[in-house]
Amino acid sequence: MGTISLPPYSYVPGRNARHPEDWFDTIKASVSSDVALSALGQTQAWQAGLVYFDAGYFWECHEVVEAVWLRTPDGSVEREMTQALIQLANARLKLRMQKYRAVARLCDMVEQHLVNCPKDQPILGLSVTDMRARVMATRDSLI
Repeated sequence: MGTISLPPYSYVPGRNARHPEDWFDTIKASVSSDVALSALGQTQAWQAGLVYFDAGYFWECHEVVEAVWLRTPDGSVEREMTQALIQLANARLKLRMQKYRAVARLCDMVEQHLVNCPKDQPILGLSVTDMRARVMATRDSLI
């Protein structure tokens, strides 16, 4: 897969320009129709999403992880975890935008997705415990 490069800047709506429309196409293309559900966590899109999230590129995380979400079946734990990461990235973006009520609402949505995931096994490489810690850190930023 190689090294995942960060975009030149973190997009924040209303503050700076969006990335060009095709900027993430190659990354999103890693989630082709022949990728098995069990392999989605190894795709460049998922891995880039995690790198982007950890580096504070929250809009970009959402953009690439959405390609993974589109390949997950309704009701699957993979879909629940993917939606949890997307909503948490959105919550962090809203925090940066100082939209605090939206942050709290999105954190509640993340928790609802995590309730539907098993606590004892990682999903796409993420544990429920780790995700809950990320939610708590996000909520703590509101105080």
